[in-house]
Parts: sequence; C-alpha cells; structure tokens
Amino acid sequence: MQRLRKFPWRQFLKIIGVVGLIIVSNLFFQLTQNEFSFDLAFKFAFSWHTEKFFLGCFVLLIFYGWIGSFLGSLKTGSIFYTLTVIGVGIANYLKMKYRMEPIYPDDLKMITEFGMIRDMVGIPLFILFILLLAVGIFLIVFSIRKSLKLEKKRQWLRVGLFVLTSGLLIYIGGFNQQGNLLRKAYNKTALWIPYSQKMNYYNTGFMGGFLYNLPVEAMEKPENYSAAAVKKVTKEYQNKTKDATDEKPNIVYVMSESFSDPGRLDGVEIFGGDPLQDYRAVANKTYSGQMLSQNYGGGTANIEFEALTGFSMELFNAQMTTPYTMLVPEFPSFPSLVGTLKGRGYETTAIHPYNTSMYKRKDVYKTFGFDQFLDESTMKHTDKIENNPYISDEAAYQEIFDQLEKNKKPQFLHLVTMQTHMPYENKYNNLPYGVQGDNSSAVRSYLQDIAYSSEALKAFLEKLDDLPERTLVVFWGDHLPGIYSDAIQEENQGHQLHETEFLMYDNRHQLNNQQVTTSPFYFAADLFQQGRLQLTGFQSLLVALQKELPAFEKGMYYQSGQWFKEARLNKQQEKIYQDYQMIQYDITAGKQYSLKEKFFE
Repeated sequence: MQRLRKFPWRQFLKIIGVVGLIIVSNLFFQLTQNEFSFDLAFKFAFSWHTEKFFLGCFVLLIFYGWIGSFLGSLKTGSIFYTLTVIGVGIANYLKMKYRMEPIYPDDLKMITEFGMIRDMVGIPLFILFILLLAVGIFLIVFSIRKSLKLEKKRQWLRVGLFVLTSGLLIYIGGFNQQGNLLRKAYNKTALWIPYSQKMNYYNTGFMGGFLYNLPVEAMEKPENYSAAAVKKVTKEYQNKTKDATDEKPNIVYVMSESFSDPGRLDGVEIFGGDPLQDYRAVANKTYSGQMLSQNYGGGTANIEFEALTGFSMELFNAQMTTPYTMLVPEFPSFPSLVGTLKGRGYETTAIHPYNTSMYKRKDVYKTFGFDQFLDESTMKHTDKIENNPYISDEAAYQEIFDQLEKNKKPQFLHLVTMQTHMPYENKYNNLPYGVQGDNSSAVRSYLQDIAYSSEALKAFLEKLDDLPERTLVVFWGDHLPGIYSDAIQEENQGHQLHETEFLMYDNRHQLNNQQVTTSPFYFAADLFQQGRLQLTGFQSLLVALQKELPAFEKGMYYQSGQWFKEARLNKQQEKIYQDYQMIQYDITAGKQYSLKEKFFE
C-alpha cells in the first residue's frame, strides 16, 4: 500500500493527459481533412496508416513541448496549443470545402489578412477567429510575464526544453532536404502524390501532407543545365523571332475573379436567360475560347503568376504551392511581361480593387517592376452594386479609362477584379436566374454576378473602340467558383472543373476570329503573335510549345483536341518542352544566364 502511494500518480496522469491531447489533436486534423467522418479518421489512425499517424503525433508533441517551454507553463501551453489546433483545423476544413485543397504551411502567413478572412468565412466565424486570436495573445503575454518568476531550477529546465524542441523543429523544417530522418521514416510507408495535394494529404495524413509542403527548391535541376546549354536555347529561339511593326498599342490585362460558364458543366442547366450573353456577343467575333486553370475554387495568384511571367506551375515541385508568397519576393527583380513592356517604353500600372497585402501583391508588383499599384484605398472609382461588398467591375474599368486618357505613353494596365469573389449569398435583391442540378442561393447569386461582369465587359470594350490609340485586351477568368455541390463536382471531374472563359480583343479588330483552348502562361506570346507585335526569344519558345501542347497543368494535358492525364510527346516535342523547362529553371532556381542573353527583351 505504501509503495502504491509513493508512485508518482500526479506526474503519470499529466503524461497521460499530454499524450491524449496530442492524439486527439491529430485525430481532429484528420476529421477536418475528411468532412468530419469519424469512421475515416479512426481507420486512418488505427488501421490503415497507424505508423504515419503516430509520426505526425511525434511532430505535434515536439511542437507542444516548444509552446510549453516558450510560455513557461505546460498548463497555459496546453490551452494555447489547443487554440492553435482548433484554428488550423477549422481553416483546413473551410479550404477543403470551398477549394478542394488542404491548408499549406505557407497559408499560415495569411493570418493577418483580416479583411480577406472576414469576407471568406462570414461575420460569425470571423468574430470567433478574432476571439481565438485575442485569447492567444493574452495567454502569451500573461504566461511569459508569469514565467519570469519561476525558480532557477525550473528556468534552466525550461530553457533546455526550449533549445531542444527549437532544434528539432528546425530539423523538421528541413523535411524535404536529402537525408532528413523524419522524411525517411515517412518514406517507408508513404505514397506521395505530388500532382494532387488533396490525395497527398488523404494518403499520408494531415501532418504528412503538411510536412511535405514545407519549403523546397522551386524546381528540379535539369541534368544538362549550364551556361552553355542555356545560351544554346536562347540563340535558337531568338533566331526564330520575326520582324514586326514598331507599333506600341496599349495593352490591358483583365483577370476576372471566378468568371466562368456554368452552362459548360454536366448536370447544370440554366433558366431565365443566358447570364453570359453580353460576353458571348464579343467573344464569338474575336480570338477566344477556354483557359485551363490550375485550381478549382481558388488559386488566383498562381494563375496571375502564369499570365504575367509565362512560367507554368506544372513545372514546379509540388511543394511550390504559391510563387507569389514563396518565390517572387526573394528576388530583387523578376522577368515578366511588365519588364518586357517597360523596356519598350510603356508605363505600367496594376489595379486591384482590394487591399495591397493579399498574396504579397504589393511586394510582388514591385519586384515585377510596375510603375504604380492602385488599390481600393487609392482608386478614384469605388462604386459597388447593391449589397456586394466588393468594388464593381464597371468602376474598375472606369479606372482603366482614366489611365488611358491621361497618359500619352503606351500603357500596360493589369486589372485583377473582385466583384465576383466569394461569398456569393445576399449580394443582390433580385436573382432572375435558376439552375437545374444545383439551384443553391450561392449558384443563383453567382449567375447574377457574372451577368453584371459580362455586361460591364461588353460596355468597356465598346468604349475602347472610340479611343484614338490601338488597344489590345486579354480577358480571362482565373478559376471556377467553389460553390458547386459534391454531385456536380463528381460529374465534372478533370478538366471541366478547370476550364474558364477567355478572349483577346483589338479595338482595331485585327485579331483572328478563332476558338481555342489554352493555358494562361501562353497569353503574352499569343497576344503578341495575334497582334503582329515583336516577340521576345522567350515568347518564340512559348509559341513553339503551344503548337505542340496547347494547354497543360498537372494531370491535365490537351493535345490534338483530346485530354490526357499524362503528356504524350514525341522526340521533337520533348525537346521543346525541355527547352522551356531549362529556361524556367534558370530563372526560378538557377543562375539566370538567360537574362544576360536578353531572352526576355
């Protein structure tokens, strides 16, 4: 009996409590990953992938130890840890629901984007988020102040644990580095699926997928990469550039938030008219068609990156999920259409009727070389439609006209719209369109959204016809909205959930009237070719690649009018693809030899 009393039950129960907390928190992550299916979560943890589950628990235990040692209290650390797990888990559930992809490590940088979070999740969840954040900050301040009064022995123990766990977390942060022991442990049973992060997280667990997406080199180095190899590529395509006129028309890019044609989806039938009738009135008379978007329901910045740089997300390592936040800000300058046009005497302006910090746009636009960036606080025209919280497309187009009319130099204007951004409900009093197959209020409101966008676009292009200067426009939707039911998504798996509308317009009406399928990284090269403008060497390479692979993203390759899950390239096509891969590596992860060869000028 005396021995039983001497047993350190209190410490034992604390250990059991910590272990239980870690296991429950990892199970919670699995639940958010699987639409709160307890059956799937428990089978993953204790039947199908037990080893990977407990490897994830090990990482969470280290993180828990780091928090506790930092705060100087395991009790307060447990509360803060729980709040963190709840916050990340809810964010993961919402992202899976609306975008069909999980939370990535880089997404955590968006925690200070309060306006974006409020607009995406709604007021009730936003208030909960603010409360969690406030409690977390209070706990940090309170606990650190209290920890300063700990006795010397406990302080040394705390410092030792903090140093140990910090070192372990730094090592875990190198998960994708060669020889990392944790990665080796995962590799024994993990089946990594880089082309589908949704499946990657599903197969390896939330923690496995999260670790897999920690920082990594942008691209794998081509085997024959060297200054000489790059020079050989640049010379070949520079020799293919054809003489063109010295004309410098205004160029306008319009990336329209979530603009797409719901009528193209199987299982969806629209009643009450065609919301895109104004768009089609223009598109059917010019160079237009479908654009392949990397993501469904989101990923705006990645499509914008492709359109401005000519580089494809398909070539990057899977962990390079958002170049705008993970790659571009690391460079003092980065080759893009902006730099090409500035070198030809253009003034360059970016317009985004929202805040400047979203996706680090302020930093990215500076790196690209934009002369100015107009946002919701600096725009002159900020009208909205009814209850829509975002600035209307019509107002944004008026901002473009202000720039075109007051500047004498040729203009490059890049607009990223917001009118059709989620959430969609409660924007408009009258919803004239109905849908068979998915008649939710979000879908019906979205139809009214794109009808207004379609109308504004047509009026904008008609007004362009009166300008004395030639003006070329590229208009496209960045991705489909993440509002369709599971049944509709299931019925349209593959490229159909990734095709949006695009058109190119010339106010002198000199473009080909042709319907095509393309990718956004071809836009600049295609526009220059259609507009009979002087191509750069890089654009000549893109033109050559487009002839062989008109559109592609991971798992979706459009060739000879058909869709394939893998590219089917002959020797000549493979050579062009590898040339493109060489140049993209050179700029994003290599020595940038191609800049010295003036390949982008």
